[in-house]
Amino acid sequence: MRRRRKKGADIKLLSYTNYVIRENIEDLKGKWSEKFKNDNPIHIEVGTGRGKFITTLAKQNPDINYIAMEIKEEVLVKGVEKADEANLDNVVFLWADVSNILDYFDKGEISRVYINFCDPWPKKRWAKRRLLHRGFLDKYATILEDKGEIHFKTDNVGLFEFSLNEVADCNWKLKNISLDLANNTEFENVTTEYEDKFMSQNIKIHRLEAVKPLYILNYI
Repeated sequence: MRRRRKKGADIKLLSYTNYVIRENIEDLKGKWSEKFKNDNPIHIEVGTGRGKFITTLAKQNPDINYIAMEIKEEVLVKGVEKADEANLDNVVFLWADVSNILDYFDKGEISRVYINFCDPWPKKRWAKRRLLHRGFLDKYATILEDKGEIHFKTDNVGLFEFSLNEVADCNWKLKNISLDLANNTEFENVTTEYEDKFMSQNIKIHRLEAVKPLYILNYI
């Protein structure tokens, strides 16, 4: 279904010139530390939505740089507003498509990738669009540093099972798996807007962490 764009969202988004990067993103490939003016680790959120998750992390971790990627300008502007209100200087927003992620980041440039509540693409013929499909895993492996990680959350059981199998088949190391995140006290959890809504409805949240496999460390 064709999404409905909010009139004026693109103009408003681009007005935040200190936060939003839309044009010539490829010029920053391999130079993100220069963009942030420090050598702190860089974490990416793919599909950042309204930005609660990434801006909360940025507030909590001033020694980490964050990059929020989102293709929908009408929701991305909400995240940018949150960063601007909090005067955050360790987060930027890419109005861009994750399919082109290799154009934006160099090998080993990123420490962690967050993927939260992405589209499940439920039909079998859509499998390659799922963000933990092996085609995407190969892209993440390229940009992640040695022992870099993916942190993934979803409310969709089918997508979670697919992702577990895909990650395991590609020899990524799985850890910190949870089938009911709201009732798991083993690690601290920063929630998204979707997650807050799902938890209020007693919908179980599934989570995993995946560590970049050694064979890629050696041969990429």
